[in-house]
Order: sequence, then C-alpha cells, then structure tokens
Amino acid sequence: MASIDEGEDDLKCGICLEVYCKPVRIACGHVFCEECLATCSDVASPICALCRMVFDPKKRVKAKDIEKRISSTKSVCSGCGKKMSMSKIRSHTATCTKLETTTDSAVKFKPVATTSQKAPRNIPNRSTFKCPYCGLKNLDSSGLTRHCNKEHKECTSPVVCPVCASMPWGDPNYQSSNFIEHLNLRHRFEYDTYVDYGEDEEAVLRKVLESSLQDK
Repeated sequence: MASIDEGEDDLKCGICLEVYCKPVRIACGHVFCEECLATCSDVASPICALCRMVFDPKKRVKAKDIEKRISSTKSVCSGCGKKMSMSKIRSHTATCTKLETTTDSAVKFKPVATTSQKAPRNIPNRSTFKCPYCGLKNLDSSGLTRHCNKEHKECTSPVVCPVCASMPWGDPNYQSSNFIEHLNLRHRFEYDTYVDYGEDEEAVLRKVLESSLQDK
C-alpha cells in the first residue's frame, strides 16, 4: 500500500478504509466512497457507519472539498517509491509490479494438500446475515435477533428476512410485515445446529421445538 501520513487519515473512507473514490457526504456530515454507500440502498433504514445516525442515501451530495484535498495531497507508493497525488494512488498500487513483488515475498501461500474434488459453487451463506434495516453485516441468526430487538424495535417497515431468504424453502422477495416478531418466533436459534437443509420448513421447526423441550 501507499505510505499515508497520520494527518491524512481523514481522506480514507470509513467503510473500505481506502483513499476516497468519488467521495459523497450524507446528512450527518460524514463522507464515504460513492460505491461503498451504494450498499446501503437496499436496506429500509440505513445508518451511518461512523455515528449510527439514520440517513437517506438519495440525499447525498458530492464532497468537493474532499476531492480537492485528495487531488492536492501527495502520497508515496511503498513499492516503487513514486510520489503522486492521492487521487491516483489507488489505481497505481493495483498495477505496481514492485509493490506486488514486495507483497509476494512477504506472504507466501501454499495449499495444505492437493485434492481431486472440485470446490462447490453457488452455496448460499447460511451462517451470517445482514440487518435489513441498517445494513450491519456478519450477524448470526441469534445475533440478528438481539440486534434488531435493541436497535430497531420501533421499526415497522416491511423487509425481507435474510435468514429465511437463504434457506432452500425461502422466498427472497417475500417481505415480513412484522419482522421483529418474526425474528423472535423463528430465529432465536442457529439453523446449523438443527437443520437438514433437504427437509422442508415445517420439519425443521418441529425438530427445533423437540430439541428445545429436551433442553429444559
């Protein structure tokens, strides 16, 4: 990566942690890359990754002051030592051969063993989920339930349940009219503990109930 002074940390996006690319400012005043902010457009009530304030992604504006600083601030590539404006450093580090050589020599990866089996493809992630209200990622089903009960208890917007949508029987387009209640009834447990994904939803829920009774 390039060498960036500590004083220029405010020129890095709080989501991707890279130098801003097409910086935009939201209502709370924080700035993010336009592409990073685009990931918030599919949630009902997006919140700022830095201050947790709810914002409208359609009301973002170009951060021209940040663009100007990025263009006028110099940075140095740690691979070749070339000095350039920070607006060019991202594209440069992606193609710098000396930087690649430095990285390759520092970290070498070798597989544990070869295998004749093909790696499975198109397997949905059924372990972690994204909050449909604010976009917070990497929550397991019980963590999603706790998070929504704490942060979004008053939210009433219909949303798609990410847990159900990942299941073989799930409908990725179906919106739950009372998502919090749905979470509390269906997703306080981890599916991987009980589920045979070849079974239908009713069989899965029956096993969960039987197991919960045995645990008491």
